[in-house]
Amino acid sequence: MKLTYFGHSAFQIETRSTRLLIDPFIDQNPLAHGVVTSDSLDADYILLTHAHGDHWGDTPKIAKRTGATVVGCFELVGYLASKHGYQNTVGTNVGGAVRFDWGAVRFTHARHSSSFPDGTYGGVACGLLIEAEGRLLYHAGDTEPFYEMGWISGGRTIDVAMLPIGDCFTMGPESSIKTVELLKPKAVVPIHYNTFPPIRVEPDRLEWWRSAVRAAGSEPSVLPPGGSMTV
Repeated sequence: MKLTYFGHSAFQIETRSTRLLIDPFIDQNPLAHGVVTSDSLDADYILLTHAHGDHWGDTPKIAKRTGATVVGCFELVGYLASKHGYQNTVGTNVGGAVRFDWGAVRFTHARHSSSFPDGTYGGVACGLLIEAEGRLLYHAGDTEPFYEMGWISGGRTIDVAMLPIGDCFTMGPESSIKTVELLKPKAVVPIHYNTFPPIRVEPDRLEWWRSAVRAAGSEPSVLPPGGSMTV
């Protein structure tokens, strides 16, 4: 399984049979410029953590072009249907799991707000626990640490955790280490940082983060925009 990072919180997951996009904020994402465009991406499924523009991103455009199934909070996919006329959706909510031929995704709690760029309520913010090909991935969405993270995997080992470290709107580098200690994942990919000035993480702070993740028993995997890893 191949995991590719497009900057901010956007990822592509390629399994043997399926292409998944997570939070496809692409065309207005400065970290994705020169790396990828929304028109160059194919998707079978689009998974969304919440409705903010830097996560909702290019969802309508990509979905309409590819016919992808959009999976997200009930209010979020309802907005996609009512405002954009797109019906190929699966609505869920916190704690709910949906299963597909490629695997499953469970929507977890995240401590954050959720509204569309026009101010419409977008339901609750979520994280994503993704099962595919015998691997378990956790995309935390936008959140701070919370103690329930200690049992979010149901006792299974998380292969890769994608955790925000940008501070200001989410947990920062220091508080994210508490999340690593709670989750105990094999590898950690930092997300939601360096896209805009308020969430810039200076190189020395990022290097400290790498060392702290290793000290907590996990492997840091800092991916540049366009960078990939095999899971």
